[in-house]
Amino acid sequence: MTPNDFRKLALSFPETVESAHMNHPDFRVAGKIFATLGYPNKERAMLKVTPVEQEMLVRVEPVVFSPVAGAWGRQGSTSVNLKAAKTTTIRRALAAAWQLAAPEGLSQRVPTKAAAGTGSAKTRKSEAARVSRKETRLPPKRQRKRRKPS
Repeated sequence: MTPNDFRKLALSFPETVESAHMNHPDFRVAGKIFATLGYPNKERAMLKVTPVEQEMLVRVEPVVFSPVAGAWGRQGSTSVNLKAAKTTTIRRALAAAWQLAAPEGLSQRVPTKAAAGTGSAKTRKSEAARVSRKETRLPPKRQRKRRKPS
């Protein structure tokens, strides 16, 4: 797969726009980045998926996918080796990344199959938030007890 092939696939998803971040192209839906191109070199791309999806992608296609180093990688940022990638595999992985970033109403209107995970975008987003809190060791949000009016 070439960088141009990746670009065309990313832009094929509804309401996706190409922008730039840190001097390399990125792809956004509703202002949220779901993929980038050309980092750390021109033969690479990056996808933002859930940590669970990342684990499955890396397990199934270790030559194509690898976690990004550091905290970003633990939160699901996944590096893509474009030269080793096949169109079908990247389309599914991009669909998962796009659906995770897309607003709920848009992601529900557009049927896309997740690359590795199952379930709705809403379920996948809550799973990503749960894993992210766990990875950064933040306590879960506590609900306030409501007082009864006197």
